[in-house]
Amino acid sequence: MRRLLAVLFWVVSLCVSPIAQGSEADEERVRITDPYIELRTGAGRGYPVFFVAARDEWITIELRHTDWYKVRTAGGKVGWVSRTQLQTTLTEAGVTKGFRDLAVDDYLVRRLDLGAAWGLFDSEPMLKVWSSYKLSDTLSVEAAIGQVQGTYAGANFWQLNLLAEPWSDQRISPFLGIGVGRFDNFPNLSLVNAAPTSANLANFTLGARYYLSERFIVRADYTLYTVFQSEVRTSEYSAFSIGLAFFF
Repeated sequence: MRRLLAVLFWVVSLCVSPIAQGSEADEERVRITDPYIELRTGAGRGYPVFFVAARDEWITIELRHTDWYKVRTAGGKVGWVSRTQLQTTLTEAGVTKGFRDLAVDDYLVRRLDLGAAWGLFDSEPMLKVWSSYKLSDTLSVEAAIGQVQGTYAGANFWQLNLLAEPWSDQRISPFLGIGVGRFDNFPNLSLVNAAPTSANLANFTLGARYYLSERFIVRADYTLYTVFQSEVRTSEYSAFSIGLAFFF
């Protein structure tokens, strides 16, 4: 455990940069060059189109939400347009309007994510849900609960971890963490002299996140658990999981 702590503290020492703050788009007028663009009632393809602005019409960009922009036409119509449709518009200077992949920017400055995963806990099926909050752009605190459905026993556990993510500015980002929690084991009632047990645990986690699209992240991790069953007895378990998270 001391060696794992030393590794974590070394990585934490790399994590010194603050979180960059995103900003909404400043108002800017652009001219439509495509035959038309579609204005929707909300920021998403699930919202209906209620107005079509024609070529050479000027529109004003007022606000951004992920890959969608709130625009106002010269006639006063206000709606949402996707970044794809705005990429061919021209500025007042007559040059093509440039748009970064702002959805990725949102991912890089995320604060909170919620996720669920399926995996194996010592070869037994496991379900896990978690929530993490970023303290800085490279450090976060995470709470997780899980359930293991074994052949001869079931188990519930919770854990609270500190995660270090030294390359958090990348679309695929490895992380490692260390934490503590609680482990409750429930043997099958058909077993002779079986009794439930409850014990503290410590864990070390190594994994990676990958920004998928919009507000979704794919995550995989491998965790080593040490369960302290008594002052002189411990048990070691390993777990692997892969899941999907939604970030804010």
